Amino acid sequence: MNDSLSHENFIRLLLRHQAGIRAFIGAVVYRTEDIDEIMQCVSLVAWRKFDSLVDPEGFGRWACVIARHEVLKFQRSKARDRFVLDEGLVERILSEGEEELPAREHRLSLLDRCLNKLPESRRELLLQVYTLGCTMRVVAERLGRSEDGLYQLLRRLRLELKDCMELGLARERGTT
Repeated sequence: MNDSLSHENFIRLLLRHQAGIRAFIGAVVYRTEDIDEIMQCVSLVAWRKFDSLVDPEGFGRWACVIARHEVLKFQRSKARDRFVLDEGLVERILSEGEEELPAREHRLSLLDRCLNKLPESRRELLLQVYTLGCTMRVVAERLGRSEDGLYQLLRRLRLELKDCMELGLARERGTT
């Protein structure tokens, strides 16, 4: 495979699995800045070792193994910090998180499908509130709505997404 295809494949796989890898790291690391730092290290290590990946379908699990090592390295570097979890506990949490990765990725995919069923304006609203880090007050002012009204709308949208996901999971299990 030529280098440009390899680069493109790596970027696609990393972007597809990035949320799951960040969630995996976030199970034991709490500060966003620390998660960002570890994610950057994971990305670099994964890039350097990408040629050793045998099955691209296993990228998420493979990257989480790298993330496990990077989290432990990060935890050791912060060992004097009184808010660092015991390494054995971190290992246990990461092991359980790694086992749950396929199910988590599946739920994220289902959530993405449910989000795509919403009208574009509602999808944009959810993205503003949950991914751009805007406060409710800022979003409400931008939309010319009251904060209470925005909270009510978001509650309805979350319920709609929850129902959509539950229906999707039930269909997969064949219980509908």
